[in-house]
Amino acid sequence: MYQKSDLWYHFFMKIFEIIMLVCFGSAWPLSIYKSWASRTNSGKSLFFLIVILIGYLSGIIYKRFCNYDYVIYLYGLNAVLVGADICLYVRNYFLDKKKIQPSAGAAE
Repeated sequence: MYQKSDLWYHFFMKIFEIIMLVCFGSAWPLSIYKSWASRTNSGKSLFFLIVILIGYLSGIIYKRFCNYDYVIYLYGLNAVLVGADICLYVRNYFLDKKKIQPSAGAAE
């Protein structure tokens, strides 16, 4: 078993962190595309997106001040992708609101 001071230990931990970020990050482009194409927030949660963004920003802060390495860029990329999905959520919120508004006015 590796000791925490061993270089191989840190190498493998970094590899696992990269794999985690790549796996999580690979889902965001599809989510962004679906948000863009569907033009609705059906099935989306703003709270969830904000929690994920806070997690990535926390990872960036940790990497910046405690353990700086190139993995910080993966955290940054994922944070940007989640930010884009949040922007689309806001856009789709107003599009959904616009869809509902005319039908409510027609019923009066």
